[in-house]
Amino acid sequence: MAVSKTTLRADRASGPGAPRMSRRARTILTVVHVVSSVGWLGLMLCLLTLGVTALLSDDGTTVRTAYRGMNMLGDTLIIPIALLALVTGLWLALGTRWGLFRYYWVLTKFWLTLAAAAASVFELRARLHEAVHLVNEHPTGPVSDLHLGSLRGTLVVAPTVALVIYLTNVTLSVVKPWGRRDKAGTA
Repeated sequence: MAVSKTTLRADRASGPGAPRMSRRARTILTVVHVVSSVGWLGLMLCLLTLGVTALLSDDGTTVRTAYRGMNMLGDTLIIPIALLALVTGLWLALGTRWGLFRYYWVLTKFWLTLAAAAASVFELRARLHEAVHLVNEHPTGPVSDLHLGSLRGTLVVAPTVALVIYLTNVTLSVVKPWGRRDKAGTA
């Protein structure tokens, strides 16, 4: 069986015992990872825009519409996008020369992504459900009838924090700071 030089280089770079991934598979996986990550970032920008609109508006219809839109986006997109970004990133880390534990920046990205995914799937979606429940209880009337309280601020802060995490991950991917965790290669 003939093995190309590219495949050998990729296999050596991944280290002994590391899963072998062809160049084509790595390219496809990288594209899927980048698209899902950019999609997640875009989703949070949309949620932030709607959250700020609801926070700054005194019009009950605008607030209701913004929270219903946020909930629809959250229910439809958060789980698949967050999980796809997390899983493809993990797969890339484990199947390429970067490894999951070899470099601090890769491990940091993993933990940040895991935390963001958990917060998005469990906490953010719960707050979106809470907001849409409150606006559905009072389908008409002024904003003061909605009894949203601190929830209005929470639905601006959560996407903002998520955006900071995603931008940090992008920066880590480009800059690749901190070097290897194990200079001797024993970890």
